[in-house]
Amino acid sequence: MKKVDENGVSKILGLSISDIQSFFKNRHPLLMIDRVDEIVEGKSAKGVKVFTYNEWFFPGHFEDNPNVPGVVTLEALMEMFIMSFITMPECIGKETADVKVNNLHFIKQIIPGDRLDINATLKTFRFGVASGHSVGYVDGNEVCRCDLVVCVPDIMKKFKPDSKC
Repeated sequence: MKKVDENGVSKILGLSISDIQSFFKNRHPLLMIDRVDEIVEGKSAKGVKVFTYNEWFFPGHFEDNPNVPGVVTLEALMEMFIMSFITMPECIGKETADVKVNNLHFIKQIIPGDRLDINATLKTFRFGVASGHSVGYVDGNEVCRCDLVVCVPDIMKKFKPDSKC
């Protein structure tokens, strides 16, 4: 992991699994991203999930035509999106909660041997609520995309009105 600052823009480059886990609570078998190539803190994240036939879900989905379940694909898109803001100092190590998924599109099946390149963009982050989108590509072709809303409950609690009215 390397932090760089280019013209006032803070970037984190080359996060391995252990680096990802230092920011993110998910662990095997629920950690779906393998590497994060670049994070522009509070703006975007780019990284990779490589699907090998050894993945736990392939034998059951489906034996004669193995492909990645939609929920696994969605989790990978969500995790990369979370990386776009979980690296900000106020969010590091905090739990997140999925709030909403909109405009989810599965364009093409992902099969064993495919490398899913994911680009996530954070549109807004206010009061502990993040919104944005993720797009997945295999061999340069778009295979999935969605709009996401995720919250950081610990940050949201700070804005809860006082009940002593």
